[in-house]
Amino acid sequence: MSIQKHIFDASGNAIFAETDNINYFLKTPLSPASEGSVVDKTSTVKAHVRRQYPGDTTPANIPVSTREYLFDPGRRNGAATPGKPFILDDGVEKRSFTFTGPFNDLHAFIVSDASMDLNLYSPSARYVITAAGAGGGG
Repeated sequence: MSIQKHIFDASGNAIFAETDNINYFLKTPLSPASEGSVVDKTSTVKAHVRRQYPGDTTPANIPVSTREYLFDPGRRNGAATPGKPFILDDGVEKRSFTFTGPFNDLHAFIVSDASMDLNLYSPSARYVITAAGAGGGG
């Protein structure tokens, strides 16, 4: 498994998590957002001057050229995930995730779709969430 982007509202706000981990806490399972496929792209490199070594008195002129490179929209550099952290804890399982967008939107989503009573920890506070459809929450 790997951490993937899961869009949870129409504004494009997202939770970055392993799919099974986030779906454990939700009534309606989220599916990973399709980032697109790997494609070959080309770019143009403008003409420039290059020195072969420091102090070179006769630099070489490099003409305009094109380069082909591999573009992978799902590629990440390192192990960091984008966004801000939050934790969901139901007393049995305690999992940490990251999210993008306003915390109010994440809170509203969790309140409306929680499959069990749980605690939602933001970087600064704890929120007690009751199971969705069990009479409120937050």
